[in-house]
Amino acid sequence: MAKPGRLGVGIIGAGKVGAVLGAALRGAEHAVIGVSAVSDASRERAETLLPGVPVLEIQDIVERAELVLLAVPDDALGPLVEGLAKLGAWQPGQLVAHTSGRFGVGILHPIRTAGAVPLALHPAMTFTGMSLDLTRLLDCSFGVTADTAMLPIAQALVVEMGAEPVVIAEADRTLYHAALAHGSNHLVTLVAQASQLLGEVGVEAPERMLGPLLRATLENALASGESALTGPVARGDVGTVAAHAEALREQDTGSRGDILEAYLAMARATARRAGNRGMLKPDQVNGIGRALEGPDTNGPHS
Repeated sequence: MAKPGRLGVGIIGAGKVGAVLGAALRGAEHAVIGVSAVSDASRERAETLLPGVPVLEIQDIVERAELVLLAVPDDALGPLVEGLAKLGAWQPGQLVAHTSGRFGVGILHPIRTAGAVPLALHPAMTFTGMSLDLTRLLDCSFGVTADTAMLPIAQALVVEMGAEPVVIAEADRTLYHAALAHGSNHLVTLVAQASQLLGEVGVEAPERMLGPLLRATLENALASGESALTGPVARGDVGTVAAHAEALREQDTGSRGDILEAYLAMARATARRAGNRGMLKPDQVNGIGRALEGPDTNGPHS
């Protein structure tokens, strides 16, 4: 097999992740020998990020590549690997890496019979499918899973792409991926909800108002953890929390009830975590809970 940096790489799936990682591997002096691309968007992406690389059938890629990168949706990964195994496509010594966050190397079990080497290389990054993603890789971590003897290979590939490998145990992959999805995907939802509310009260450019606040909040949270928490819940400001909840009940009605649901759930979680850290006293946590339940439960309690 060729030494690292001289591998013949085949990319199966020219989506946003596959095309970008293919370009990064090419930039690390690997030779990208082919890419599979079905849709017009994926073909255009391949032409942009992997100019001169031929678009090939999947079996042709597997036949020619020393490293096969499987950048396909999670639900398609297992059937693809099994189908190619039934065709006898996998080869001894071939490196087979997937980019799924959810799965480790167990999903690649069918390749072992042929003597191929399974690797899981998941970038903890959101991609646009454009060249700017290559710069983002330089500040990116990968969740890496492999057999112990093969971990150095997986780690070296990530380092060659300019990123940092972080070893994730096979049994922890789903929880690892849930953590990333919870932080990244739900952040988008929270920003969209906050922007919607600002737009409904007449703010013409919600992103300009939210941008500096959210960037500072994210930086503070990453640097200082939960000690960076501010706001009415962290202060035990029951009256303000009750007013927020009531205003959202009046505004966020019908099919748009997702904002109220999200606010109540996150406020409860925030109060609970603040209480666990000693930032709020138990009676303050309970007061926040009653405030979130609604006006009928917010009166005097015996």
